[in-house]
Amino acid sequence: MELKTDYLVVVDLEASCWLGHPPPGEQNEIIEVGVCLLSLDTGAVSHKHSLLVKPTRSKISEFCTELTTLTQEQVDAGMPFSQACDILRTEYDTPNRLWASWGNYDKNMFISQCASFGVPYPFGPKHFNLKKIYAKVYNSRPPGMTGALEQLNIPLTGTHHRGGDDAYNIALITAAMLNARGSSIFGVKPA
Repeated sequence: MELKTDYLVVVDLEASCWLGHPPPGEQNEIIEVGVCLLSLDTGAVSHKHSLLVKPTRSKISEFCTELTTLTQEQVDAGMPFSQACDILRTEYDTPNRLWASWGNYDKNMFISQCASFGVPYPFGPKHFNLKKIYAKVYNSRPPGMTGALEQLNIPLTGTHHRGGDDAYNIALITAAMLNARGSSIFGVKPA
């Protein structure tokens, strides 16, 4: 099956976290999925969305709230993880599109959580580690997302460590890389 090359689906997730190890009986799990589309033809960013996911194997720590601004009450009102995956498949056509994140953490968390929860993996086979691509395009050590924004003189939009805002900012960084090098950085031609 050939994947669509019209858009790159940019994903950033937030997960439950603690300062140190999780409390007994708790584990990291996805609590927010940020997603947006980046046109591989024009570099336009669209369809920004934040999907709050109700955790079932953890509670939101004070540290997690300080980092992400997400509270237990907010995520308790979120959707099941399986529903978030369904939205990715239906609204973003993720099984048939290229997708990317800043590093491999997001990909690995999805693989792990899908296996653990018995939820079908919502993405196609082609994932791009944008942090690694950034290092190659700009011949530099791979910075964090905020470091890349600073290097490119792109102001941070929204709140850092919120999935929707981070996905949008990562898409802006990727648009700058497309402008500098074209879609060849992904080895594809736009549709």
